[in-house]
Parts: sequence; structure tokens; C-alpha cells
Amino acid sequence: MTVVEAPSRVLVGGERYATAGTYPIVNPATEDVVAEAPDAGPADVAAAVEAAKAAFPAWSQTSREERSRLLHRAADIVESRADELGALIQAETGALMHVARWFQVTGTVGRLRRYARGALEVRDVPLAPHAMPSTVLGPGALLGGNVLRRPVGVVACVTPYNWPMGGMAGKVGPALATGNTVVVKPAPQDPLACLALGEILVEAGFPPGVVNVLTSAGPETGAALVDSPDVDMVSFTGSTAVGMKIAEAGGRTLKRLFLELGGKGAAIVLPDADIPTAVTGISATWTFQSGQGCILPTRAVVHRSIYDALVEALAERANSLKVGDPLDADTVVGPVISAAQRERIESLTQSARDEGARIAAGGTRPGLPRGFYAAPTLVADAHPGMTIAQREVFGPVVTAIPYDTVEEAVEITNGTEYGLHNYVFGKDVGKAYDLAAQLRSGYVSLNNSLQHPEAPFGGFKRSGLGRDGGSFALDAYTEMQSVVWT
Repeated sequence: MTVVEAPSRVLVGGERYATAGTYPIVNPATEDVVAEAPDAGPADVAAAVEAAKAAFPAWSQTSREERSRLLHRAADIVESRADELGALIQAETGALMHVARWFQVTGTVGRLRRYARGALEVRDVPLAPHAMPSTVLGPGALLGGNVLRRPVGVVACVTPYNWPMGGMAGKVGPALATGNTVVVKPAPQDPLACLALGEILVEAGFPPGVVNVLTSAGPETGAALVDSPDVDMVSFTGSTAVGMKIAEAGGRTLKRLFLELGGKGAAIVLPDADIPTAVTGISATWTFQSGQGCILPTRAVVHRSIYDALVEALAERANSLKVGDPLDADTVVGPVISAAQRERIESLTQSARDEGARIAAGGTRPGLPRGFYAAPTLVADAHPGMTIAQREVFGPVVTAIPYDTVEEAVEITNGTEYGLHNYVFGKDVGKAYDLAAQLRSGYVSLNNSLQHPEAPFGGFKRSGLGRDGGSFALDAYTEMQSVVWT
């Protein structure tokens, strides 16, 4: 399949222009250079923020119907170019083609259309009339009022490498629907589809300055964006370490923050669980994006009565998965994003060996001549304090930990700094549902590894601040304003 020509210019104030430098985008499957991406600097940030600030007053006053129309139009364009965009995403991320084409491109269309509908939602709340007596502030009156949702202003949208274009759509969709202007900063590893989506939004008719997209190789551009006093909100998806730095920098100017950060998802497998169902759910850590997902069930917390059987079944599944060229139809596990990420995965796997765990499957680099591949790995007989059980791997590694009592399972599950997405597998759904109340995470899936598109999404503890998803995202990108009258 022919890859669409990659965008080579940043987008500021409706104009595309070349930056002073560029940097290479590498295909993780082949290690070939896909294209040169623009390497923006602080001056480009200043121009983009100024353009977004200048565009905000007019854009924030556009009708709901107009914002909806433009988002639908953007979705139409993405849909019409699905094959080209899918090929571009596949080349820069190394994802399996069906993941790039369906999950990324179709997901982008779905999110744009969801927030085209969201632009028409009225989230205002009327206040009941309230009789007030006379005070030193004025004579008594019967007060009425409304709580109204107003756009925050200029929003910096910083997107992750594991979900580039879909992640961008999930941020700019609700931000634009509610009347904000945006400056998008994609992850440095795979920004090309985000640049393409920015150009599509302009083509769809969004006014100059409403959507701006900057790419860069290093952290300086993102830091300048967060530090800007004219940025009113930062929406960031990425690591906890970077999120904490953003929170610190954003606090200096009291920015609104939405932070979706790291995860160390645990799948509690109860004694009555259906083992094939649990294996299928936990295997998502290997089969989806090569484990590069903060929501994935990376820890299997298994009742001792079925522990050996489940570990055996998981090891059999891991060893059956083909690792290789993501363009091959029978490939299940493609590469991870970079050599540095592969080395991190291998280092954490070695720490498990050093600390006494058993590698029940994988654990060695696949013998492929090129590409950043990591084998589906099962770490067995781990204890909760091990490095592999505490730190986010962001790769195809599952750690199995036995437990004896439900109280112990809850303690293990809650015993990390993260609290994003946990899972419970058990035939007694009522018991599993009640168990969710004890788990310190923003999301709990019962007997599945799916996500409800309308559910609020975000984390407890160091997995983030705030919630988006469905109509909750419309609240995330707005401020409340009370208007009261007599």
C-alpha cells in the first residue's frame, strides 16, 4: 500500500510553514526513515499560542450548530482518506494494519462525530428560585439563576505516541465542540498523522488560529507551551513522570489540567473465574499495540487454587502468538515504538529474573533482523514488591502474582502508585461488582477488556487528574459560570 505523503510543515494560524530544522521519524518495524518532521522551537510556540488566543473570542461565540457542522465535515474528510491515513499511521507507529486502519482512523472518525453531536448538547443547569431577605447588600428578592458552561480558552493538547491521531481527536473534539481554541503538541515519535489531522481540520473550515499543530524532537517545545501564561488549560496523556512536571509548571499560572497518566492494571482472577475468559482478557497486554497501553491488564492477580492452571494457559497463549512484520496478515504482535522502549522492557524483565521471579514465556528478544521487537512475556511467581510488579512496563509483559484471600487480592491490586484501570474475572458477577468498590482505580472492567465509550475515563492516585470520555469530556473543557437575576 502506498503511504500518503507525510506533512512536513507545522500549522499556525491557519498557515503551514517550515521550521528551522527537522528530525527523522523512524518506522519501528523496519528502522527505515518514514519522513522528516518539523522541529518547532519556543518562537513557534509563541506564534501558535498567540494565534489561538487571537482566534478565541470569535470562535467561542460561534453557534453550536456551526461547531457541530465543522466537526462532521472533518470526520467526512478523514473517512474519505482512511486508507492513506491508515498507511501513514502504520508506517510511523509500527502498528498492525488493522489496528492503524480500524482502531486509529475509524476511532478518529467516531470521536469527531461524537463531539459533533456533543457540540449540540446543553450542559447548563437551572437553579431553583430562592427567596433572599433584605441584607446590607440590598433589598430582599426572589432570585433565579443558571449555571452555564463556558469554554476555558486556549487549550494545549499533548498527545501520546501509542494513540496519536485518535488521541488527538479525543482531545480536540470536545475542546472545539465547547468553543475552545487549541495548540496540539503530538508525541515526538509519531507526529505525522496528527499534522495531517490538523490540516484536515483547516480544510474542513475551522477558522485560522482555532487549530494549531506543532511537532518537535525534544521536550523544550512542550515545556514552552505549558509555561505560556496565555495557555489556559493543558490536556496531557502520557507518563506519570512527565505529568507531574506539567502539574508543577501549570500550577505556577493556575492552569486547568487534565492529566491521563500511567497505569499498572491488575486483573483479579477469582476462584470461580472462567479460565479461557480470563486468559483472553489478560492477553490483551500482548495482542493490543504490543502492550503499549496504560489501561492494559499487566498484572494477573490469581487465586492460588487456579494459579498453576491459569499460568499454564497464559504461557501457552503467549508462546502461540506470532511476532513479526505488522503488514503480514497472521502477525499478532508487532514492534514497540523505539529501541529505547525495547531496552526498557528488557531491563525490567531482567530485574524480574534478578529478584527471583520465573520467566514462564518469552523474556528473550525475537530473532528478527530489523525492527524494535519484544516477545510476549509472562513473569510468574512474582511477589507484589518486585520492580516488575510496581513499575509501568508499557510493553508485552504480564506479571502473575498468586493470592489466598480476597483481602490480599485487593491489597495487591491497590498496592502501586497507579489507579487507572483494573479488572475482575469471576462467574459471580454480583460478587465481582461489589469487589470493584474496594479498588482504587478510575475504571473497573468485569469479565472483559472493553471500554464503554460514554463512561468517564481517568485515574486515581498518580494515574492522573480529571475525567474525559462521552459527555464528561464536555465538562472537562469548560468552566462553570453562574448567572443570577431577580
